[in-house]
Amino acid sequence: MAGHNKWSKIKRGKAITDAKRGNAFSKLAKEITLAAKHGGGSTDMNARLRSAVLAARAANMPNDNIDRAIKKGTGELGGAQIEEILYEAYAPGGVAMMIEIVTDNRNRSANDIRVLLGKNQGTFADSGSVAYLFARRGEIRLDKAAATEDQIMEAALDGGAEDIVEDGDDWIVYTPTDQLFQVNGVLREKGFTSRSQKLIYQPQTTVTISDVDTAKALVRLYDILDDYDDAHHIHANFEIDDSIAEQLD
Repeated sequence: MAGHNKWSKIKRGKAITDAKRGNAFSKLAKEITLAAKHGGGSTDMNARLRSAVLAARAANMPNDNIDRAIKKGTGELGGAQIEEILYEAYAPGGVAMMIEIVTDNRNRSANDIRVLLGKNQGTFADSGSVAYLFARRGEIRLDKAAATEDQIMEAALDGGAEDIVEDGDDWIVYTPTDQLFQVNGVLREKGFTSRSQKLIYQPQTTVTISDVDTAKALVRLYDILDDYDDAHHIHANFEIDDSIAEQLD
């Protein structure tokens, strides 16, 4: 989600809490399976898989779960095949959303998302009507206390990064989509450990919400979609005005 304001801090706190929920391992396992499906089961040869496995271990996911997810991706274990689907949607306040889904049942997921949107003041958008508002980029987050902006920038640009910005307690390094894992590797070689690395849909313009009721409806919809078992990542182009953000904590 866009924004470097109080809402960003609230969202980071929510992410830490969400990581403790029961569906956290399920989402991590799906990312591992997808990475192995597209790039093979070797973490040495597959940067996306290596990143997914590191994230899973950081969340204390058991090794057996990790191994099983890899084998599902490489086809060594049977079962339904999973696929990635991207839905576009409108949320309260005219906000645009990009909803990344990982599922083994496309029809079920589409129906579930339609119901969740319909019950929470959201609607499906026609293909392409929302996507143009976002750019696909790599995002790496690092602890701001670990280094100065100049130190991070020098290392990141050496690896092929496009930009670095401050967001609360984090430095965010933005990269081209095909350079995400390379840039993170360069940062790691120079002694900087990332909090996270992932591909995102970055809003090109944002809508600032200053109405409390609209903000509450947006956050409720965002949370409901994010909690859905098949949801992978939820992207939206809103910021919440600092004057009301604390009322949502």
